Amino acid sequence: MGKTRQKQPGTAKVFMSGRSQAVRLPQEFRFASSEVSIRKVGSSLVLSPLYAGWDDYLANAPRIGDDFVEVMARREELPLEQRESFD
Repeated sequence: MGKTRQKQPGTAKVFMSGRSQAVRLPQEFRFASSEVSIRKVGSSLVLSPLYAGWDDYLANAPRIGDDFVEVMARREELPLEQRESFD
């Protein structure tokens, strides 16, 4: 008999639904929209919400953190890296 693995946090079940492969997402990972965009990055698949338009995007997209301006300012203060010239 095969070993049964305990479900790890952040995992989902893959199954066949008709002739398509489907993934059952845990509740904490569910999307608010009925469609998502999908892209392949290396051997991973990345799902992102699809927005109906700019109003939907502005209402539902992730927000910039309160520390965004501070983080960007610190980034500007980093010293430039010294490199050999192309000569």
